[in-house]
Amino acid sequence: MTALEFNCLPTAIGSMPHTDPEAACAQVAKYLKEIPCWPQLPKRSFKENMYAQYSQGFPGITVTADKLYVDRTKDIDKPLERLYAAYLDNDFAKYPVSADYAAGLHAFLNLKGLSPLAVKGQVTGPVTWGLTVADSDGKAIIYDDILGDAVAKFLRLKAAWQEKELKRISPNTIIFVDEPYMASFGSVSVTLSAERVKSLVEEVFRGIEGLKGIHCCGNTDWSVLLGTSIDIVSFDAYNYAQSLSLYPREVKALLNRGGAISWGIIPNEGASLGKETAASLKDRLEEAMAPFTRNGVSFKQLLRQSLLTPSCGLASLETPDAAARALKLLAELSQTMRKGL
Repeated sequence: MTALEFNCLPTAIGSMPHTDPEAACAQVAKYLKEIPCWPQLPKRSFKENMYAQYSQGFPGITVTADKLYVDRTKDIDKPLERLYAAYLDNDFAKYPVSADYAAGLHAFLNLKGLSPLAVKGQVTGPVTWGLTVADSDGKAIIYDDILGDAVAKFLRLKAAWQEKELKRISPNTIIFVDEPYMASFGSVSVTLSAERVKSLVEEVFRGIEGLKGIHCCGNTDWSVLLGTSIDIVSFDAYNYAQSLSLYPREVKALLNRGGAISWGIIPNEGASLGKETAASLKDRLEEAMAPFTRNGVSFKQLLRQSLLTPSCGLASLETPDAAARALKLLAELSQTMRKGL
């Protein structure tokens, strides 16, 4: 993609409430024609939640019906050697995500008749994955000297493999690195330094040839993530509209170098979704954009350099029909906002 002028096109964060991958993909193809993304289906299987989904092949990993951990009683030295060899050779083909772990991805890759502007994928970020996955003693592996270093290299290979597959649909790829745990950055539960976070994220980014985004669905220190080589910043603009506006200098720098903001403006909670319309969400979005226009970014520039998404994944909704309503609202809002261009 030569320019990051998305013009408020819609895409999605990833998860959907479906258990049928073809049905989920049909909704994506219907409402997200320009920038479709593959659906994660955590209600289908534990293996499809955002942590287990990318665990396949990690040294010592054990996945049960409802648990994910690194078993220290297993031999992890040889698997680590294989991982580092693949990393050094950029041999990402050795670390795929199989259909058992991502039925939505494989169904998506088999869709016919797509001719999108770009295609979006997603991978769980190294901070979130490393803090969620623990060893058999309950210690988060990101704090392990050996395993902590392997996490980002492993996810880099996963991201590279996924991007290669998505290029079958479009040469223009967008990969979001999902970092919900960055909402806890700076708290007693996350003792990583800003430099460590940037280093981990940049390691994953180096596996991505196309556009690189970061999604965090809560308040965080955005200066840390905006201090990386990010192309797109994705945030929950429905519930945390002011969170990004606290960093006007960093956001302006992103936009000035051709980057984009992905506004998570469609609620992913049933009660809120039920009371919103495209008109009410337009008002809410323009209110979220106002601090940036007051800071010298023109409204039309914001529109050109914006994507629109749900606030986070849609798996939190109870039914596929509710997800369809969210995506329909998203598509309608996109059309409305594009009239301002």
